[in-house]
Amino acid sequence: MDYKHTLNLPETDFPMRGMLPKREPGRVSQWQDLGIYQRLRQARAGKPLFVLHDGPPYANGSIHIGHAVNKILKDIVVKSKNLAGFDAPYVPGWDCHGLPIEHKVETTHGKHLEPAHARELCREYASAQIETQLTDFVRLGVVGDWDNPYRSMDYANEAGEIRALGAMVEAGYVFKGLKPVNWCFDCGSALAEAEVEYADKQSDAIDVAFPVEDDAGLAAAFGLSELGKPAAVAIWTTTPWTIPANQALNVHPDFTYALVDVGERLLMVAEELVESCLERFGLEGKAIATARGASLERIRFRHPLYARSSPLYLADYVECEEGSTGIVHSSPAYGVDDFNTCRDYGMDFDDMLNPVQGNGVYADDLEFFGGEMIWKANPHIVDKLREKGALLAHIPITHSYMHCWRHKTPVIYRATAQWFVGMDLAGRDGKTLRERALEGVDATRFTPSWGQARLHAMIANRPDWCISRQRNWGVPLPLFLHRQTGELHPRTVALIEEAAKRVEQGGIDAWFNLEPAELLGVEADDYEKVTDTLDVWFDSGTTHRHVMRGSHPHGHETGPRADLYLEGSDQHRGWFHSSLLTGCAIDGQPPYRELLTHGFTVDAKGRKMSKSTGNVVAPQQVMDKLGADILRLWVASTDYSGEMAVSDEILKRTADVYRRIRNTSRFLLANLTGFEPAADAVPFADMLALDRWVVDRAAQLQARIETAYEEYRFLDVYQQVHNFCAGELGGFYLDVIKDRQYTTQADSLARRSAQTALYRVVEALCRWVAPILSFTAEEIHEHIPGERGDSVLLEEYYAGLSTLDADSEMGRAFWAELLDVKNAVNKCLEDARNAKIIKGSLAAEVTLYVDDALHATLARLGDELRFVMLTSEVHLRPLAKAEQAEATDMDGLKVAVSASPHAKCERCWHHRPDVGSHPGHTDLCGRCIANLPEGEGEIRRYA
Repeated sequence: MDYKHTLNLPETDFPMRGMLPKREPGRVSQWQDLGIYQRLRQARAGKPLFVLHDGPPYANGSIHIGHAVNKILKDIVVKSKNLAGFDAPYVPGWDCHGLPIEHKVETTHGKHLEPAHARELCREYASAQIETQLTDFVRLGVVGDWDNPYRSMDYANEAGEIRALGAMVEAGYVFKGLKPVNWCFDCGSALAEAEVEYADKQSDAIDVAFPVEDDAGLAAAFGLSELGKPAAVAIWTTTPWTIPANQALNVHPDFTYALVDVGERLLMVAEELVESCLERFGLEGKAIATARGASLERIRFRHPLYARSSPLYLADYVECEEGSTGIVHSSPAYGVDDFNTCRDYGMDFDDMLNPVQGNGVYADDLEFFGGEMIWKANPHIVDKLREKGALLAHIPITHSYMHCWRHKTPVIYRATAQWFVGMDLAGRDGKTLRERALEGVDATRFTPSWGQARLHAMIANRPDWCISRQRNWGVPLPLFLHRQTGELHPRTVALIEEAAKRVEQGGIDAWFNLEPAELLGVEADDYEKVTDTLDVWFDSGTTHRHVMRGSHPHGHETGPRADLYLEGSDQHRGWFHSSLLTGCAIDGQPPYRELLTHGFTVDAKGRKMSKSTGNVVAPQQVMDKLGADILRLWVASTDYSGEMAVSDEILKRTADVYRRIRNTSRFLLANLTGFEPAADAVPFADMLALDRWVVDRAAQLQARIETAYEEYRFLDVYQQVHNFCAGELGGFYLDVIKDRQYTTQADSLARRSAQTALYRVVEALCRWVAPILSFTAEEIHEHIPGERGDSVLLEEYYAGLSTLDADSEMGRAFWAELLDVKNAVNKCLEDARNAKIIKGSLAAEVTLYVDDALHATLARLGDELRFVMLTSEVHLRPLAKAEQAEATDMDGLKVAVSASPHAKCERCWHHRPDVGSHPGHTDLCGRCIANLPEGEGEIRRYA
């Protein structure tokens, strides 16, 4: 007889296969039709505010895997905060100005475009790039105010940036000065520190002799009556191109220097480097006198190529490195330390030699090398030094050198007149910007914690911030300089506000097209309008002021501080850095309370991703092949504090974990057939003991998950959810309740109790995973019975979980001990199966030989112990009577497994002694007969 119709078999429309690439786009459309972001804001109105301020990606090119990681992490944070009951808005943004976009336009439309037309094309290009990136971000499942993002090129933001500049000018932190700055010949502009990276470069390392001009002074410093022969100081450099601009030499005041007789002349080098220098020069000699560096101050030497002096100055930055001479040649226009030392010794800006032009070519009037590109001039300079008898040694070397992060070409320090934010200028309270920023770093929370020391060191050691650029596509510095004195107009702050008002209406062209007389009237002829643009790090670094403030359409009444900035670890020197400086300059504090950084993506072998290597993982391809939820789960399952390895194989393993979570959810949903929560849910106190236990386990897990989300430990969330699905649920609870679910009467307490537990667990589970597996969580949410909200993303943590009392008779300790026993029994059943003693666990009877304490525990379950052990019978016997039993890892327990001698019930598959003894149902056990629709029903109390 077929009893299938009498069983409560699982049934659900929730599909086994996710088919994410096919289904997810429809879910995106559903969210858009629902207006999910606006609905979230309405639902959380009045709740505590949590603001994650979006660091704007650059509006150029398709998103890559690093973009995906960043946006997914932000989305997980925001969704988890909404889940926790916060009002957590997310306003995405884009960085739109700067050279890469300008360069792209020039590549497409040609160089030497009329500036206004170039800016128009840049704006159009950036807009198109934003639309492409926005589509991909939305496809990733990122929920935000995509209809109203902020863009640095929006007129209101351009005006807000100008007002931020005005606030910093008013505070006294902005000045114009001639200083060496990072200069890229391809950009034709100064670079920010964050725009410089280091890569290997081959250079000419040369040792050069500078002949002494003040023979008597040098002799006296070394305690000699006279030199007796020609003398020179030996310097070492890897930048021959700086030699034509040399104007001084530097020694350390505390080092000892030696005068070495090498035959035809005397050479001065650091005493401790005499031997290595002579070997490198290919000379023999001996030291005839020594002197401390301090005694050599201002002794004059002659430039080896030109008729001018190079005085010797004292400098603490000089080092005695192996391979050097302990003396540094100084070209103040091409080195920060050189510049500062020469200024300290009274050298005026106008006296500094600066023959290298913005394109890297020497000025035409430079003797010997005029009109040459500096890199090509290097060998010619070496040859000229050799011709003059000044070259002591020449060795090509490969070393780490500054490069432009966009063009990947070498950059130099070059003294130019630029606008700076002064790190050591004092504000109104007497504190310098550096002091304020360092205090801000100390007051900020960092995840990971090592970021604090890193940012602190960067601020402590950084030079003044060069904020001016010589470009068309950027926010202007709306300043006027007096043509005679070079001073700012006395009404500069008010004029900046006037410029901001015009830019707010007409964009940056309003300044570039402005006639000075419009603002200055009769004074216009006396002033020159500045046409420089602001560093793009100033663009993004001031968004805390004009995007986050309450006066802005996206602003929040939280003052100038966000709860969190989240970016890649490179932003310690980028956006985190510039935002810190502008925040401290304008508001006296950082614009954030916490910084979270993530690492870069690498392949499975730890290699950087590149098209040439063929190891690039494109997020678009992952979404098309596996689905966005797989990519999101990979992000959550990876320790973002370091490098994040990704590959096709890694994503495949992530998909396997996804299937475990999906299949668990499907089992939960399938066993809720016919369950209406409002009518059928069983109160926690009336539920069976095992069902109360699993709800309690879920409640404990939810508390841990809430803490993990709060602390941004998404890997912990992933691991705990996966372990719960594979362990407590898949490895125990769901197996145990199958018999009760399938075989008891449909409306029995035994079944409704289990269904209540399953319902509460799946309600909680779909919310736990919603910040990570947003598409799948929405699908689960729709299939849960009962009254549903419009989206799981509008829900908060499930409040229907209950916990066991500490003194519960069958509390946590009871079930923990029972699980240990079951694990031991499972191992013995597996051994018996391998030995072909049994075919399956329900064909087995087990005898548990236990001590008194364990007997008292197990006996509480009575006959229902067999349901927990998934066997047809369990016998409890004293441990002392164990003879043939198998020992286990548990103290006080031995196990004997035997095949049941009884027939199998065709309905529940248990082997019972009464099968065949019931007229009319000869193939059923008595329990199943009672559980038929017309029967009196089975009573279950525990499992």
